[in-house]
Amino acid sequence: MTILYSFRRCPYAMRARLSLVLSNKPVQLREIILKHKPEAMLQASPKGTVPVLIEKNGHVIDESLDIMKWALEGSVLLLSTTPEMHLLIKENDESFKKWLDKYKYADRYPEHSEVYYREQGEIFLEQLERRLTNSNMLFSDKYSFADLAILPFIRQFAFVDIRWFNQSRYQHVHHWLMTFIDSALFLSIMQKYPTWLESNQEISFPNNNINVTN
Repeated sequence: MTILYSFRRCPYAMRARLSLVLSNKPVQLREIILKHKPEAMLQASPKGTVPVLIEKNGHVIDESLDIMKWALEGSVLLLSTTPEMHLLIKENDESFKKWLDKYKYADRYPEHSEVYYREQGEIFLEQLERRLTNSNMLFSDKYSFADLAILPFIRQFAFVDIRWFNQSRYQHVHHWLMTFIDSALFLSIMQKYPTWLESNQEISFPNNNINVTN
């Protein structure tokens, strides 16, 4: 069985689990604690970040977007991905993620205030807001590869100060995110599982009882 090392709240790992649910490709889920990374995971991927997917033949995939592509290979969702989507994901991963981290951990970056870091992140939110005035999702009324790749990071940004986010001018982004959070798809990837190091229990994922639609 293919193995996936994951951490429930990590947006990169969320990406991977979202794609696995939609593809229904089964894996053995190993939920870890980032402060106590399993030696088996570090041997497979010395950089020590999640997600890490180990195929039956031992091949290791330790980049979240590559795991998404592996899971969705041959699917309409992946085949319909455009260069414009990839550019938006790149902006999320490179520019927005940098400001997200500084906003979330502003006390570690005293050069500027939390508000300053949030305002830098808002540049990306403004771009998403413009897109979402025309459709329910970023590129149409259905989830795209880009929605799945970006939504977990917007969720993390929103919950740094959810009161501010709820009252912000980004109401289309707010609706997009809350629709996602309330969806069966999101709930299916956020079930709580015992930590693998504590239990050594192999957990099948996606759960056969999960019923998710696009």
